Amino acid sequence: MSDPRIEAYFDRLWPICRSITGNGLRQSLSIVSEVVDALVCSEVATGTRLFDWEVPLEWNIEDAWLECPDGRKVARFTDSNLHVLNYSEPVEKSLSWEELTPHLFTLPHMPNAVPYVTTYYKKHWGFCLSHAEWEKLPREGTYKAVIKSRLQPGSLTYGEAVLPGTSGKEVLFSTYLCHPSMALNELSGPLVQMFLYEAIRALPNRRHTYRFVFAPETIGVIAYLSRHGFGLKQNLLAGYVITTAGDGGAFTYKKSRRGNTAADRMAEHMLRHQSEPFSVIPFAVGGSDERQYCSPGFDLPVGSLMRTPYQTYPEYHTSLDNKSLMDFAAVERTIQLYINIVKGLERNAYYFNTVQFCEPQLDKRGLYNAVGGTKDRARVLSLRLHLLNFADGHHDLLDIANRYGCNLLEFEENLSLLLADGLLEELKK
Repeated sequence: MSDPRIEAYFDRLWPICRSITGNGLRQSLSIVSEVVDALVCSEVATGTRLFDWEVPLEWNIEDAWLECPDGRKVARFTDSNLHVLNYSEPVEKSLSWEELTPHLFTLPHMPNAVPYVTTYYKKHWGFCLSHAEWEKLPREGTYKAVIKSRLQPGSLTYGEAVLPGTSGKEVLFSTYLCHPSMALNELSGPLVQMFLYEAIRALPNRRHTYRFVFAPETIGVIAYLSRHGFGLKQNLLAGYVITTAGDGGAFTYKKSRRGNTAADRMAEHMLRHQSEPFSVIPFAVGGSDERQYCSPGFDLPVGSLMRTPYQTYPEYHTSLDNKSLMDFAAVERTIQLYINIVKGLERNAYYFNTVQFCEPQLDKRGLYNAVGGTKDRARVLSLRLHLLNFADGHHDLLDIANRYGCNLLEFEENLSLLLADGLLEELKK
């Protein structure tokens, strides 16, 4: 049984018309902050230079429709916020079919789907509708196009929450919140990140600092990196972009640009030690915000752990990417996988066995016998001896677990006992 709050927040966020700027984005971040209680929103003014980019005019919309020659209204914004070309400039004019056609967007190969189309950086206006509806529109007569939008100086908004730790190292989670009503390619990422924040906040004695970024895709993360990117270069241990995480499809992990970072190693390790199918794919520039975090100048240790990837399912960027695709129990399992990654990052370190010549005598320390049956006792002892043998200061705990073929988290009890006894020391590297 999944946490009912996840679906409830989906339902609240779903109808909001979001874009890369504007009040819909701010309203959505305000709802996110009900769970992510440390969320701080920042505004970046229109015209601000961000490396090779510039913050565009702020866009807001009140209503839109297309009135047919017979008086019928179609492509109504109140029916679906995907009906309007996102970032359309305002318009109120009468047009012939020939004049209107360049402003209509459909998907002939998916006749019942409304496409999601944007025009962030080029002035344009238009309507998106199903191809089936487009085919029924009269070719004669006068149409009236009405889009009540505003493009004016304002700002871009992003949100960040920080849960401090003690190690000086940081872990980043980043998701986008800028698409209108779509499920997998919009709301699944923020929902996973919201409740992951709640779980990490509850962890006692956090070793690492955790950053949670909710930003418009591309331009929002570029804005964030313009302010925080060089600090991340100094301190970031691992990072993950969370997207398309809401269906029951197999997990997909997309590696960082470097391909062998702490983020990559821990994600692959935890994927191997869970029950669902998964695949690991190399870094590529097509995708989401990992391409900003992994741009050559930053080259941060950021991968992306998702389920069915963007662009690989037919409903992507259409009105068919809706609640029917969501599996809220799978959302919770995705959150749990991320929690396991966090626990692994928290515990992973280099350890040193203080008895380096021959194995230590465990019996005199009361560490030879273990509670449980013979099989359990044998495994605990095997794990303990394996850990002690490879705790030479050159293998971190993840490497030791991979050599044994077990989940890193299985060492938890042994670590606590051996550290308390003084047989193991944690090295500061």
